[in-house]
Amino acid sequence: MPVGPEPAAEPVWFKSSYSGGNATECVEAAYSAQGLRVRDSKDPDGPHMAVSFEAWSRFSAALAK
Repeated sequence: MPVGPEPAAEPVWFKSSYSGGNATECVEAAYSAQGLRVRDSKDPDGPHMAVSFEAWSRFSAALAK
């Protein structure tokens, strides 16, 4: 089974492993051809944020410091 980004016609959303243990603090992400999409799992039909893979990598690296 491949690991990593797999662009699809419809995004396949998954919950962040860092989301809180309760249902009020969940973030979901989906890979796209352009990068990553992020949304609030409590509002799946609401807005989402799209970021490039490069921007996400820099953001993640900054959090790891």
